[in-house]
Amino acid sequence: MSQKPSAIIFGGLNTCSRALAALLVPPGGERLVSHLRIVDRFSVYPPTTYLGAEFPKVLAQPDVEYRQANLTIPSAVASAFDPPSGKAPYSYVFDLTGEINHDRSEVIAIKLTFTVARIIGLEAARRKVNAYVRLQQPVYETSDKGPHDEKEDVKPVRPLDVWWHETLRMLASIDDLPLVVLRIGFVYGPYVEFGLYPLVITVASIYGYMNKPMKTPWGPGKDGVNTVHIDDVSGGLWACAKWMASLGRQQANLTAGEKIYFHNDKSKIKDIEGTCIPDAQPIAPIFNLVDDSEMTMAKGGSMITEFFGTTFEFYSFFENTLAKVRLCYTISPKSFVDILKLKLDDVVEEINEHHVGTWTEMLQTSNPPIVQTPLDAYMDHWALSRRKLSYNNSKIKKVIGYKLVRPQFTHDALREVVDKWKAEGSWPALEGR
Repeated sequence: MSQKPSAIIFGGLNTCSRALAALLVPPGGERLVSHLRIVDRFSVYPPTTYLGAEFPKVLAQPDVEYRQANLTIPSAVASAFDPPSGKAPYSYVFDLTGEINHDRSEVIAIKLTFTVARIIGLEAARRKVNAYVRLQQPVYETSDKGPHDEKEDVKPVRPLDVWWHETLRMLASIDDLPLVVLRIGFVYGPYVEFGLYPLVITVASIYGYMNKPMKTPWGPGKDGVNTVHIDDVSGGLWACAKWMASLGRQQANLTAGEKIYFHNDKSKIKDIEGTCIPDAQPIAPIFNLVDDSEMTMAKGGSMITEFFGTTFEFYSFFENTLAKVRLCYTISPKSFVDILKLKLDDVVEEINEHHVGTWTEMLQTSNPPIVQTPLDAYMDHWALSRRKLSYNNSKIKKVIGYKLVRPQFTHDALREVVDKWKAEGSWPALEGR
């Protein structure tokens, strides 16, 4: 039997690395790697980010190591690549780094997304690893005509998203880096508390508790908001690593390479070391990963609210407001933007006014009461913004042969999510619910 590879995961403790670690070294199960090191900026003893109930069991195993490090420092990253005495060098690198908080400044986004990935990528290339898998969060907006394959030039939306995209261009330009990119939809699953769907699940439960419909401003809800289960994110990362290790970067580019186009402000990249020139079109293997649910806002909202015994509706007044605001566009684009922002501010406050206090009530009346939870009920501008993300997932199935573990978004999957949160004391246990 050939020796199992060793792996190192950078970042993602607050997103997907915990689930990936559980796949690679499952407690009581067959290991996929001989040694695993996880490196991130957070502390785990004591925890400074949410870990979930099962991750400490993963860390308690032999040949599994967590290292807290400042990944903006090249020497700290280089040290993280040094294997323990007597262990083989790391052959698989999983890059799950990147800032996900949309209220952070662009300077922070550059430092914690672009710069960190560049330091890791350059060191990985120098170490001649066999596979470098970059996880790309759902930072793009697709057009109304979908689903979209990997060749289509999808656009990053906000400044944070632009630097996630610029990071791909930079990594793709590093010579000899065995890069493969996994571009995912909106993640859900046990112990996933970040992103869009955990928030929607939490808020839907509140409206179910209040016996009121949950509403959104964006009717009629046909826009894609494609989902992917955390088990498939982990499985897809592992499948990509094995695929890249079997081919090498040159052949992988020939088989699945895609051009990565410029979507930044030319003035912003001049002083950032490592950025590609705007005219460059670096190539890297890219794979979309979403489930087969073809989830839309209307479908997802209806399924989740139905699970909690309520309904999903749209704010009719918001569409009327938009119609009035569009008339203002004849005055000036600035007037249009200013008025639209004002109306959206009103909607944000009105929506949160209905449910945030009720979430606190649910936590306090739980048996036993919940004193600390990673789940938040406040829906900010980012959470209430219109989403359009519709990916075609056929390429990863055909080229890599990946088979979805959780192909459909179901009520059973939602029940598993809620039950595990409830079991660890993060979700209110209410009589009759």
